[in-house]
Amino acid sequence: MELKLHKPICFFDLETTGINVSKDRIVEISILKVNPNQSRESKTWRVNPQIPIPEESSLIHGIYDKDVADAPAFKEIASQVLEMIRDSDLAGYNSNRFDIPLLAEELLRNGYEFDIKKHRPIDVQVIYHKMEPRNLSAAYKFYCNADLEQAHSASADTDATYNVLKAQLEKYEEIQNDIKFLHEFTTQNKNADLAGFVGLDKNEDEIFNFGKYKGKKLKEVFITDPGYYSWLMNADFPLYSKKIFTRVKLKKVL
Repeated sequence: MELKLHKPICFFDLETTGINVSKDRIVEISILKVNPNQSRESKTWRVNPQIPIPEESSLIHGIYDKDVADAPAFKEIASQVLEMIRDSDLAGYNSNRFDIPLLAEELLRNGYEFDIKKHRPIDVQVIYHKMEPRNLSAAYKFYCNADLEQAHSASADTDATYNVLKAQLEKYEEIQNDIKFLHEFTTQNKNADLAGFVGLDKNEDEIFNFGKYKGKKLKEVFITDPGYYSWLMNADFPLYSKKIFTRVKLKKVL
């Protein structure tokens, strides 16, 4: 079964130095772009993270410092990545919680704009966990009846994610072959930012999901406690979250 598409969708996967969205860096990124006519194009980049790759991470994805010593820094390939995902929806495995937030951090850190509202995210892992809770290798075995070779290779994981989603659509009648449905089905929490620090209430107002003001509206807190905004901007929050803090702060002022 092929995806019913009205615009391109980019399946992507990251291999990184670790799992801290605000501090860790990309060492490999692979993108598989599927067009409405079902034509496909793919691209994989090795990336020099410009920080040491911890051994525990290298043992997982098999990429060591020496493997990316001569690779370009992310800033050198960022424009190519943006061009490939431009006007496309985004899909991945655990991408809502990790890959998309970390990609956004890398782009913002290097001076490139990123707005998740332009890309409807679909997380294949959410479908899998809702229907058959396990990991990508098990998902590939379960849905595609094959062993996933070279697991934790960005390219192999990207192809596997694409094939798993198509198999899920064939297996579950209640899963609609529609990007809007898949986006809504795989969105577990309604947040304004990517890391989940800022939620949205029933009126679509931004609220804190953490700390002493949990559940309170950002715009109200920034009025009653002006210093809290400064603390947020100086604390170790992801850049995309800080972008939301600033947007609400400026909206309040205007």
